[in-house]
Amino acid sequence: MSRILAIDYGRKRTGIAVTDPMQIIANGLTTVSTHQLMDFLLNYIKQEPVERIIIGHPKQMNNEDSENMKNIIPFMNRLKKLLPDMPVELVDERFTSVLAHQAMLAGGLKKKDRQNKALVDEISATIILQSYLESKKY
Repeated sequence: MSRILAIDYGRKRTGIAVTDPMQIIANGLTTVSTHQLMDFLLNYIKQEPVERIIIGHPKQMNNEDSENMKNIIPFMNRLKKLLPDMPVELVDERFTSVLAHQAMLAGGLKKKDRQNKALVDEISATIILQSYLESKKY
């Protein structure tokens, strides 16, 4: 089997998570500068088999798209153009930052580590991916 890759897309930084090859567990991979994201993804996909890409869908509480969606749509279009055979899906990402901070607290990270926005983005991508995996189980 191949991996599933998840993206927590941000204007400055983007968190990335992947599954194991059996698609059982979501693990944080890294956080990259958003302007280097496409190069990173193309490189990663050359080295590792990836079955699909999941992108966090930023929504407001009223279920409307958040402002960041205007940045995600052009990115998705470019991704589909460069990787036409790669399925790309949006997954609701509401509360992932809050959940990431809670996970960091529960994990006993020090305050300075919890303020590391790159780590928050990576954990958020992991939460997005884990929620996708769980939704496919049921």
